[in-house]
Amino acid sequence: MLRQPAFWIMMAVLVAGAARMAVVGGRFVGVYPFATAVAVALFALLAVPFWLFVSELDFLEREPIALRVLAFAWGGLVATSVSLAGSEALDDLVAKLGSPELAAGWGAALAGPTVEEIAKTLGVVAIVLIARNQINSVLDGVVYGALVGLGFQIVEDVVFALGAVALAGRGDDVQPVVATFLLRGFLSGMWSHTLFGALAGAGLGYLVVRADRPPANRVGVAVLAVLGAWASHVLWNSPLLGDGLGGGAAALLAVLLLKGLPPLLLILLLVRSAHDREADYYVGQLAALDDPELITEGELAVLGSGSRRSAARWYAGRRAGRRARTAVRRLQRAQATLAVELSRDACSVSDGSVGRWSDVVREQRDVLRSLGHPDAVAGTPSWRRTFSLAGTTALAVAVVWVALTALGGA
Repeated sequence: MLRQPAFWIMMAVLVAGAARMAVVGGRFVGVYPFATAVAVALFALLAVPFWLFVSELDFLEREPIALRVLAFAWGGLVATSVSLAGSEALDDLVAKLGSPELAAGWGAALAGPTVEEIAKTLGVVAIVLIARNQINSVLDGVVYGALVGLGFQIVEDVVFALGAVALAGRGDDVQPVVATFLLRGFLSGMWSHTLFGALAGAGLGYLVVRADRPPANRVGVAVLAVLGAWASHVLWNSPLLGDGLGGGAAALLAVLLLKGLPPLLLILLLVRSAHDREADYYVGQLAALDDPELITEGELAVLGSGSRRSAARWYAGRRAGRRARTAVRRLQRAQATLAVELSRDACSVSDGSVGRWSDVVREQRDVLRSLGHPDAVAGTPSWRRTFSLAGTTALAVAVVWVALTALGGA
């Protein structure tokens, strides 16, 4: 990356964005130090599970940590700083070209998405320019787009939370921060900017990697994906259903579902399709080895599926304890890395890591044998795992309902 001019341009833009956001943050810190600290802490904690989930999407070929950090930083520093000024200017333009009433009702739905989605999409473009060889599938585009969106979401939510503190006029009070965290972070987080960024990123990933398609087809898909992200954002910000379902927690949840489910379902379908395509390719690299020391028939059936990988780890823990569960995860990670190195070796771009990662796989196999669990397979469904998943789901639903009820009573 250091030899790419685009990298240094990106770094300069990041520094400028960081300086702009430092000015904004400094104003809040000076007036509301405690509320600022609470807002940063809450939304930073919210970012962790999202980061881990997005990073895990591409288990078989995880993106380099440096590029993931750059994508997140672009969203949080560049896209946010551009949008703070750009959205306000475009909102004023809507009022002048249309009417103040139009701007009051639809300004946030027209101005915000237009500026923000362009700014976030440029972050994925920057990643492509500095590390084209790391974009090997549509799923890579999804990951980088989602991380740009996540960075934007976290920083924007902190700004909104502190804006709510200022609007409340009660001094350095954290109640508006908590309310913003519940509504914009906890309840809206899973299908807002992270999701919109993932959708646009999928289109750019398709444009870059599907060289087997005509250029017009690839450009058309990329444009449709970005427009889909913009349209989903417009729907999310729009005043539609603002007061059409009555009041209370159930009405608020219904609005969130009606506005958020369409893009969520679309991106889930895209991720599933891209993941299956990538899994077939990399698992095929391992199958060609025909070496049960590196991967068994049962493990070939497990490695390409996130749910089956999880089931295999659960089964190992149930049969042979926590060490076996950890060893299965390490074996799966080593097998995935070996598959990537095999594909690079086939393209004459490997750095000789095939032998090293083969040794790592064998080491983890020996660990599993010593624990009496030599094969990382899923086993039969366990009522304990089913009960645990059901309990986790019920707890999540209960927490969401409590949050909605608290907001409804606020």
